[in-house]
Amino acid sequence: MTIPSSRLAQIAGRFSEIEARLASGTLEGKDFVAASRDFAELEPVARAAAEVQAMRAELTSLAELDDPEMRELAEEEIARLRAQLPEAEHALQLAMLPRDSADARSAMLEIRAGTGGDEAALFGADLLRMYERFAAEQGWRIEVVSASSSDVGGFKEVVAQITGNGVFAKLKFESGVHRVQRVPVTESGGRIHTSAATVAVLPEPDEVDVQIDDRDLKIDVYRASGAGGQHVNTTDSAVRITHLPTNTVVTCQDGRSQHKNKEKAMQVLRARLFEAQREAAQGEEAAARKAMVGSGDRSERIRTYNFPQGRVTDHRINLTLHRLPEILEGTGLGELIDALIAEDQAKRLAALGE
Repeated sequence: MTIPSSRLAQIAGRFSEIEARLASGTLEGKDFVAASRDFAELEPVARAAAEVQAMRAELTSLAELDDPEMRELAEEEIARLRAQLPEAEHALQLAMLPRDSADARSAMLEIRAGTGGDEAALFGADLLRMYERFAAEQGWRIEVVSASSSDVGGFKEVVAQITGNGVFAKLKFESGVHRVQRVPVTESGGRIHTSAATVAVLPEPDEVDVQIDDRDLKIDVYRASGAGGQHVNTTDSAVRITHLPTNTVVTCQDGRSQHKNKEKAMQVLRARLFEAQREAAQGEEAAARKAMVGSGDRSERIRTYNFPQGRVTDHRINLTLHRLPEILEGTGLGELIDALIAEDQAKRLAALGE
């Protein structure tokens, strides 16, 4: 799909207009924030469009050269530009793809043990470590918001906040059922078991994105239980918040402070309500995304970690990597994530060309 020159000029004009508005010094408050956001979103598109425009202009100029002495050099340059132009045009097409408005946001990561009992809970802990290490590699900050530990040291459920630029864009395809095949530490007969854990990645909203009426909340305070130090059973610091209109329940008991636990629980509640709003608003777009690299639905098996064979298979794109240790260490996870993003981009580009 060749992008017409008139469209390139339109992109350049729109970018110059936003640039001029920001430079004028007349924008304040919400207008300045909106213009800054538009500038940040359009800048990579304008840069890619300018490169394509320059290459096309140079090709035209070289093709019109009449000087025989310069013709040989011009032919070499023409060949080089013709070889590079498709790549530049493809980069522009990718830059022009509609962005998920939540891509730049931080995210809430939720991991729940599924089938497999204690082994599933241990696998949930393995997944959390994988994401913690990947987050560190990306320069993101990760903090556990709430956790329900199992008797053998894993997690029945754990929620973490991952803060940084572009967290949701990188991790959104991690949502779904992750399956593990291995011999559990509790298995004396050496038999391979299959267990599963559910991952959900939710974009973190701003307070203005989700309006919550205090009258719609039922807040219970109770004594925390489980691991957590001497303080854990001495104060009523754990908080359970129920959003009555949607019957969404969030608990947090990790902190010593009831106030801090309530604050963290509200962050998780906002994220869940925001995701529900997004799903309702996206409609057909969400259905189209399901057909690409999976819905991210929590009931959908997306990936298998096979320990005996040392491989990880992502079932949505039929990709198998024999690098299980590196992937669970977080250092190899980027290859899987990049492949999922590339598949998503390819499908959306193909849809644009139809």
